[in-house]
Amino acid sequence: MIDSTAKIDPSAKISDKAVIGANVVIKENVIIEDDVTIGEGCVIEPFCVFRGPTVIGKRNHFYQFCSIGEACQDLKYNNEPTRLVIGDDNVIPNIARCTAVPFRADR
Repeated sequence: MIDSTAKIDPSAKISDKAVIGANVVIKENVIIEDDVTIGEGCVIEPFCVFRGPTVIGKRNHFYQFCSIGEACQDLKYNNEPTRLVIGDDNVIPNIARCTAVPFRADR
């Protein structure tokens, strides 16, 4: 679901299973895959990639070439379910990588 107030460059590729909030700006060549939620007021600069399951809060700014929600790189990781949650009002610099981590239901 994409909010009607979102501004999305035509070159962006957004999954039908993604949720894009109000007043989100998505620039050139961004890829947003299944099970990704982008909160209202976020700005996503060119060439960022978002993989799910990922939840992004409100008013975050992602600079170009970010990789968000990539596979866990912990050596102890054994294909457990993972997720990434980023809160509100963050600035993620260019070429940043935020990886998903295993989660347990009791946390």
